[in-house]
This record gives sequence, C-alpha cells and structure tokens, in this order.
Amino acid sequence: MAAPAYRLPALDQDFLLGDSTRGLRFQLEYQKAEEHLRAWGVDSTIVVFGSARVAEGDGSGWYEAARKFAQICSNHGGAKLNHRPPRQNVIATGGGPGIMEAANRGAYDADAPSIGYNITLPHEQEPNPYSTPDLTFRFHYFAMRKMHFAMRAAALVVFPGGFGTLDELFEILTLRQTGKMTKPLPVLLYDSKFWNRAVNFETFVEARLIHKNDLKLFDFADTPEEAWDDLVARGLDIPRE
Repeated sequence: MAAPAYRLPALDQDFLLGDSTRGLRFQLEYQKAEEHLRAWGVDSTIVVFGSARVAEGDGSGWYEAARKFAQICSNHGGAKLNHRPPRQNVIATGGGPGIMEAANRGAYDADAPSIGYNITLPHEQEPNPYSTPDLTFRFHYFAMRKMHFAMRAAALVVFPGGFGTLDELFEILTLRQTGKMTKPLPVLLYDSKFWNRAVNFETFVEARLIHKNDLKLFDFADTPEEAWDDLVARGLDIPRE
C-alpha cells in the first residue's frame, strides 16, 4: 500500500508531473483559466503588451500612457464592475510589472476588472497588485498562455518592448495574415517613432516577403485617446450603455 503505484492518480504528484501526463497538464491550464473567465462573464478582451522594464516616471511616458489608455477602455468598453455580464473589452496583460502593471492599474482606476496572464519563468515573475485576484492566472506553458490571449481578444495594443513583446505581436499578426484568426482584430503599435525605428516594416514589402496589404493589419497611435479612437474606427465592438 505504500508503493507509488497504489496512490490514487489524482493525488499522486509524481505521476501528475511526469512526462506522460504533459497533455493533461496542458488541458488543465486551459480549463482552470476558462472557468474563471466564464464565471466573471468575460466575453472579449483588449490585450495590452509591452516591456516589463518600463517604470512609472522614467521619462518615456509609456507607463503613464498605458495606464491612461486602459482607463479609457475600461470606462467606455463595457468592462466595469457595475456593467452586467457579458463583459466586453476587459483589459488583459501578461500580469507582471512595467507596461503590464500600468494597464492593469488603469483598469483598477476605472473600477473595472482586468486579467493577468502570468507565466512561470526561471527568474520568478510576481503578479502586479492591480489585476483582479480572481482573474490573475499562472501558466507553465507559453503556448496555452498565448491561446488564452488570442481566444477572447477583440483588439491588441502593443507598447514598446523586447523579445517577448515582439514574439506576442508577430504571433497575432501571423494568425491574422494566415486567416487563422478570422474575426476583426485591430492591432495598434503605440509610439510610432519607436516602432518605425525598431522595425522597418517596409523592408519586408520591398523584399517581397510580405504583401503590401499586410501592412494594413496594424496601425500606429501616439496618445491614449488616439489609440482608443482608432480602435473604435477600426471596428471595435462597444456595447450600448
């Protein structure tokens, strides 16, 4: 009876964390977050990406802009706590510091829930204090985290960031370009000067690596108000009051 084989599978941590049960763990990461999102009536999200290294008052203005943008979205997009479910355009971030904290904080300022999709990293990431506790998740698998980002996304706003930000940006652009994500999904890059310096998108067209129409998959914005207005102009669905 003391042998590992006799343990109930659901209570056997060695078994549950073994190689053969990876598919089960993948499924559990989907299901746990999904149940919480459904319980809160989250129907659609506005995903905000950006660097974890950006700090409030660092001179870039990016933290402050992300906070203001998320506040505008939460006030006018149908996510507030006094709004009857289904909730629309709920702010969703990677849950950590920097731009992610700023966006969750903006939703908090507006008395609206927001989502933090945290990921377990070698250098432990701690959730910021502004995402809604019951919507603050922790993932092991990047793939499942990305799936949850994409499933309910009604819009994507990308602030300056590093490799992780670029990874998420091009993931969504690829889904849109290949038709895997068929619903309208406006994508905005915040701070046109930064992005045009960081990535020469026209080079891809000139080298015939993408079609010129692919550049219509995204746009630029330079103020929080402009970002919100552009999302609305590009078809963001806003519930009636």
